[in-house]
Amino acid sequence: MCRPTHLTGADVSGGAAQLTVVGGGLAGVEAAWAACRRGLRVELHEMRPAVGTAVHRSGHLAELVCSNSLKSALLTNASGLLKEEMRRLGSITVPIAQRCSVPAGEALAVDVELFGAEVTDAVPAEDRITLRRGEVAAVPDEPIVIIATGPLTSDAMAASLSAVVGQERLSFYDAVAPTVTLDSLDMDRVFRASRRGRGQSDGAEADQPDGDYLNCPMSRDEYEAFHAALVGAEVADAHLASEQGAQYFESCVPVEVLARRGPRTLAFGPMRPVGLTDPRTGRRPYAAVQLRQENRQGSLWGLVGFQTRLKWSEQRRVFGMIPGLERAEFARYGVMHRNTYVNSPMVIHADTEVRRRPGLFLAGQLTGVEGYMESAAIGIVAGINAARRAQCLPTIVPPSATMLGSLCRHIAESDARIFSPMNSNHGLLPPLDVRPRDRRERGQAYADRALSALDEWIEAHGLIVGYNEEES
Repeated sequence: MCRPTHLTGADVSGGAAQLTVVGGGLAGVEAAWAACRRGLRVELHEMRPAVGTAVHRSGHLAELVCSNSLKSALLTNASGLLKEEMRRLGSITVPIAQRCSVPAGEALAVDVELFGAEVTDAVPAEDRITLRRGEVAAVPDEPIVIIATGPLTSDAMAASLSAVVGQERLSFYDAVAPTVTLDSLDMDRVFRASRRGRGQSDGAEADQPDGDYLNCPMSRDEYEAFHAALVGAEVADAHLASEQGAQYFESCVPVEVLARRGPRTLAFGPMRPVGLTDPRTGRRPYAAVQLRQENRQGSLWGLVGFQTRLKWSEQRRVFGMIPGLERAEFARYGVMHRNTYVNSPMVIHADTEVRRRPGLFLAGQLTGVEGYMESAAIGIVAGINAARRAQCLPTIVPPSATMLGSLCRHIAESDARIFSPMNSNHGLLPPLDVRPRDRRERGQAYADRALSALDEWIEAHGLIVGYNEEES
């Protein structure tokens, strides 16, 4: 049933907001942008910097906290396809990320400070968006609302949302990798190169050209000593992060938890040496730690795959055993933080609207998607449908052949008994009529089909195509 607001036309030149968006992360920003570009006046609420969190460091909108990598930019990769779909739907964050990029092979990684600052400037510059700073502690009692409060949803908002949807919130923990300064590294031991391997299983970028990563090679003795120290290191907030009570995204498992799974787990995971040759020996090292550039100046580097919940003193001690990091200065220590999401198959439709309350939409990680761009993409869907709901138009979902459409259907139509967060991957898409054996050809076939379906869908519904940078 349509619940119209006082909105009477596709474009609104003044008056009160027709949409309230709570949360100024990637999803909230994209939701507000998508809705305002389709005629709504939007109030976007962000509690920072008035109310901080354990991991955010600024008051920027769309601040990235776990990593500066937005994963692959290749169209043949599921993550790259999702970004292109977002761009065609008028994303604000994808073009800004491209302008704020730093070298990361064929991945799209950004200077976090530049990215956050540009998004923060662009959003309130849009006449139809009003940015409000301060905490919103309960789901607003308004006709059209989007909740995009993300993994660090406050206890008050989580309780309010739980009362609305009829489900207890589900919490588990994400961990952030530490960042070190370039000038504190021992470059006599560290070498610059990228793995030549393809299809990396830990979610890192594939097929990168040489030179974009710093590598800390380890001999077998060094690896075994490091592994032993890591397994025995003391964690922070152990009472909150017990092995019995904590759950993790598989791509964001703390490195010390991975280490406890077996003595070779790290050597076959984030520390695998495949495709690397130590120039000092001319041979492949037994294991290697990779560092990825995190700012445009190249002064900050993050430890790839080293999300951690260790105490800061233990991080200095244990990570100081990594060759080249003996005197490393930590610009940011790794930390663990809570992540909250709803059991989406029981709570929302594929258009992200809450089943029990028409006009209330969820976006971002609250819906059970994993990853920066996945969260932002769901924000676009929520923003489009909030605008359509306000205009008494039927809500819509991207075609199932698209990566975005497949994500929407995953969160809404999975088995609620075993529902868990998911990132973009080709396995979510319908099978190809003809499946090429070559992985890249397969990826291209998925992309061709997805973008053709998306373009037809955009045209059929009269959606805005592309992002007008001059307007922002």
